[in-house]
Amino acid sequence: MDDRKKALLKEIVETYVKTVKPVGSNSLCKKLKCSSATIRNEMVMLENMGYIEKNHISSGRIPSEKGYKYYVEHLMKPKDLTGEDMLKLQTIFSNHDLKVNDAVTKCMEIISDLTNYTSVVLGKSSSDNLLKQINIIALDEERIVAVVCTDKGVVENKQFILEKNTDINEIVKTGEMINKMLVGTPIDKVSEKLEFEIKPIIAKKIKDYETVYNIFYDAFNDFLHHNTNIHVSGRVNLLKEPEYDDATSIKRIASKLEDDSFKEMVSKIDGGEDLKIYIGEESNFDDNVTVIKRKYKSNGEEGTIAIIGPKRMEYERVVSLLNYMVDKIEEKDDGRK
Repeated sequence: MDDRKKALLKEIVETYVKTVKPVGSNSLCKKLKCSSATIRNEMVMLENMGYIEKNHISSGRIPSEKGYKYYVEHLMKPKDLTGEDMLKLQTIFSNHDLKVNDAVTKCMEIISDLTNYTSVVLGKSSSDNLLKQINIIALDEERIVAVVCTDKGVVENKQFILEKNTDINEIVKTGEMINKMLVGTPIDKVSEKLEFEIKPIIAKKIKDYETVYNIFYDAFNDFLHHNTNIHVSGRVNLLKEPEYDDATSIKRIASKLEDDSFKEMVSKIDGGEDLKIYIGEESNFDDNVTVIKRKYKSNGEEGTIAIIGPKRMEYERVVSLLNYMVDKIEEKDDGRK
C-alpha cells in the first residue's frame, strides 16, 4: 500500500461516510491532483487487493470491510470535537448533584443524539460484590432451585429440571463443598474459579460431576446476566440508517437489539483499557454494523461505554467522543474523591 493508494482509500472511505453514495474517479481527480486514468487504475488495484468494492448500481466504489479495517488501523485520525459537542457533555459532568454513573448515562444519551447511532452503557459487578453462599433447595424428585447470595444482599435464584435418576443428595452435597471453596470470591470471578479450580476436584469425588457442574455454572452465569446494569439509548437511530432501509434488515437488527445476547455481546471486550473497534463480522452482532467500545472505571467499579452504528460510521468523531467521555469520567471520579 503506497502513499497514493492510502490517500485514495482514505478519501473513498470519508467521502462514502458523508454521502452514502459510491465514489467515482472524477470526483477524486481534483482532490488528489491526479488524472482520471491514474485514479481509475489505482482504484482497480485497490479493488483487486480487497479494500474497495464495486457498487451494483453505478461504476463508483465503496469501502469493503477490509478497507474499513485498514482505514481504522492506519489512516484514521481522531477528530477534534466541536465546541458545541464539548459544551453539551461538559454541562452534564459539571453538575455536582449527579453521580458519575448517572452522568455517564446522560452523556451517552446525548452522544446517541449527536451521532444518530445507538449508545450503550454497561455497568458490571466487580470485586465490590463477593459471593456469600449458594444454596440448593430440592422442590421434588426432578426439580431443584439454586439460590445465589452476595455479601451486598443481592439474591438470585434459578430453577432446574433434573434428568431422571439424578441423585439430588449428591447435588446438595456438592453445593456444600462448593460453598466452602467459593465463599468470598468476587462474583465476576466465580465462573473462572469454578472451571479451573473446582471442576477437577468434584470430578474425583462426584460420580455424575458434569451434570452437577453445569447446574452451578449456569446458576452463576444467570446471576451475572441479571445483575449487569445496561442502558441503551437510540435503538431507533440505528434503524434509520440507509443500510437498513428494507423490512428484512430492520426486523433483523431490531430483534438483535432486544435479544439477551445483545448484553453478552456488549460485555465482551478484549482486556485492557484501550478503545476497541469491531467491524462487521468481528462484532459478533451483525455483519453490517460496527461496534466501538471502551472500558471505564468509576468508584472502583468497571463499566463499558459503546456506540453501535453502520460500518459506514464516522469513526474519527465517535472515537474522539468516547475518549473524551473516559477523560471526563476520570476527572469527575477524582474530583469526588
